[in-house]
Amino acid sequence: MMDLTPEELLEAARGAGIRIATAESCTGGMISAALTDIAGSSDVFDAGFVTYSNDAKHRMLGVSTKTLGHYGAVSEQVAQQMAMGALTKSNATIAVSVTGIAGPGGSEHKPEGRVCFGLAQISKPVISETVEFGALGRAGVRRATMTHALGLLASAISAE
Repeated sequence: MMDLTPEELLEAARGAGIRIATAESCTGGMISAALTDIAGSSDVFDAGFVTYSNDAKHRMLGVSTKTLGHYGAVSEQVAQQMAMGALTKSNATIAVSVTGIAGPGGSEHKPEGRVCFGLAQISKPVISETVEFGALGRAGVRRATMTHALGLLASAISAE
């Protein structure tokens, strides 16, 4: 995964003619904020969806209630549908999604620090992955999630 600053990521996207959307749950808009903190980002950043509740994931992004019920909100299946929903409901050409357990807490089956990521691009299969950041505390998990999501975007954009 590439390690670019948000400025470098936006510049790479600009050079490739890529527009970005985000679908965020556990980060509550931090990824969008990191990108839109940069002046001039509006020519690259199209939309950010903060879908914290399952209802919002379904209503705003089209995540299937069956998928939510069967796999739970913190799953690669939901992350994939969130990314695809952000892509189709925006003018973006790439979308990243995050859904996870920022903490404190979690469970034996879904521990604190587990985050599922999705990446959707036009005319490419949606990809997903799960990262176990561990019990870094709520702020630590959210920060690590934002950094990882930006890295996923950077890697995909540099591959274009």
